[in-house]
Amino acid sequence: MTSGPVHRFLAEDHVRLEALLLRSIAAAAAIDIDAYSEFRAGLLRHIAMEEKVLVPALRDPGGGEAPAFLARLRDDHAAIAALLVPPPSPAIVAALRDILAGHNPIEEGPGGLYDLSDQRAGAGAADLVDRLRDVPAVRVAAYRDEPRVHQHIERLLRERAARPPGC
Repeated sequence: MTSGPVHRFLAEDHVRLEALLLRSIAAAAAIDIDAYSEFRAGLLRHIAMEEKVLVPALRDPGGGEAPAFLARLRDDHAAIAALLVPPPSPAIVAALRDILAGHNPIEEGPGGLYDLSDQRAGAGAADLVDRLRDVPAVRVAAYRDEPRVHQHIERLLRERAARPPGC
């Protein structure tokens, strides 16, 4: 099975984002803040593309039943966004990499978010990619390193861990 336009577009963005994250941690001594900042902004836009374009299309009553994995993806998106609030640290990067390791296959895998989006869009898949491209950059706030930020992250990670994998 060949990948459709939505799948190709967003999977290529995953590759770009992973390269930025790896570049940000390439030096053992410190995180490259420029590479991490580009990764952060790019990942927030990527999440916005999925949440503003793909998820609503899959929840459309005329488009068929919404897949069960959407709840898991949305929990992951919330946890990822929360992890992008404080300044980067080895622990933050490790948590992001852990989530993304399980998250990206749900989107890219056979029958995942991207394949399902291509399938349901049919001949309109190229138009769907245009809509994804049109999602503007996300306004990225300054880093916040407050106890309540870390408490929020811990709560989201606990809730995410408690959810069964397929849900």
